[in-house]
Amino acid sequence: MSKYITCEPEEELSKNPIPSFQNIYHIRRKSKVKNWLWGSLFLLFLVMFLPWTQNIRATGLITTLRQEQRPQQLNSVIGGKVEKWWVKEGDFVKKGDTILQLGEVKVEYFDPALLERTGLQITAKESAGTGYENKAQTATQQVSALEEGRTLKLSQIDIKLRQQQLKVESDSMDLNAVLNELNVAKRQIDAAKAMLDSGVIALVDFERRKITFQNATAKRIGAENKLLQSKQELTALRIEKNAVVQEYADKIAKARGDQYSAISDKASNDAEVAKLKNAYANYDMRNKLYFVTAPQSGQITKARKAGIGEILKEGDMIVEIVPDKIQYAVEMFVSPMDMPLLSRGQKIRFVFDGFPAIVFSGWPSSSYGTFGGVVAAIENSVSLNGKFRVLVTEDPNEKAWPTQLRIGGGANGIALLKDVTVGYELWRNINGFPPEYYQPVNAEKGKGK
Repeated sequence: MSKYITCEPEEELSKNPIPSFQNIYHIRRKSKVKNWLWGSLFLLFLVMFLPWTQNIRATGLITTLRQEQRPQQLNSVIGGKVEKWWVKEGDFVKKGDTILQLGEVKVEYFDPALLERTGLQITAKESAGTGYENKAQTATQQVSALEEGRTLKLSQIDIKLRQQQLKVESDSMDLNAVLNELNVAKRQIDAAKAMLDSGVIALVDFERRKITFQNATAKRIGAENKLLQSKQELTALRIEKNAVVQEYADKIAKARGDQYSAISDKASNDAEVAKLKNAYANYDMRNKLYFVTAPQSGQITKARKAGIGEILKEGDMIVEIVPDKIQYAVEMFVSPMDMPLLSRGQKIRFVFDGFPAIVFSGWPSSSYGTFGGVVAAIENSVSLNGKFRVLVTEDPNEKAWPTQLRIGGGANGIALLKDVTVGYELWRNINGFPPEYYQPVNAEKGKGK
């Protein structure tokens, strides 16, 4: 056995002239794996210091920022039956274009001359109102005439009263004069009686003085009667005055009653005229509502009624109109964890469904096919899906959004946060820390304004 082992294996292999043997067994060759390993580690170390934009992702749908630009239902204001369709689904209409013609279904509106007859009723009522107004004016004039006549009549009676008062005073003065004369005659008859008893005067003189006394007594009775008669006439004048006042008060009250009655009838008539005018306006407006027109320009979609003669109730949907002039926005839903990281004016990058894109979330400048947006509004209350709704509009400083966008399309949003290094971002994700919170400069300026 020893004769076969005459030399060392290494020497034997080095001296072997077979090329395949040398290619298979890499003996005495130097490996470059170590260099590649150190180079990769160095390159990875450099990558750790590259800038990285922190971001949060959220999905959303394309919508509009303004309510009137969103798809809206066109509802029937009145009930009716379909008479004629003027458009079909997919047609584009302008504001004021006729969409549907309705027919009447309520019995109280079947009369074709309803407006004309209502107008005649209004004319008749207005004529009646004119009559009531004239009656009220006549009653007013009658009241004025009665008040003037009462004034004149009372003035006349007052003059008579004054005259009668003067007459009473005159009769009273006459009575006083007669009483004085009677007193003198009484003294004379008493003196004459004493003188007659003494025999100083004759009986004839006594009789003459007695006659004078009797005449004075008769004058007294006449003067008293005249005074009482004058006072009675004064009282009668006062009663007459009260009667005149009462009479004219009754006449004026009756005239005023007629005046107020006419005014009340005029007011009631005016109320009926207003009611009829209201009904006329409603009838006229209802006639105009038979033709349903487009409230704004857009495309007709989702026609709910099809055939002629179908009945529409009040408030039923007829069609849906998608406006043609739309300011697009994206409706995003952000989780409560990420909501504090967003603020108005913050930049958002979008990838719209149907538009190819190559996205490097940490390097937005290197991404392709993304579009810029700005946060316009953040709702303060959580939605039914447990997330917060955020509206994002088109960024005017970025390239315009595609014109092929449609409401309801999907969008993937990337909210750009703070710029950090790749190493810090890896360390943050490994430890589960949230992204850096900050307020954008634009948002701060907006709040200041």
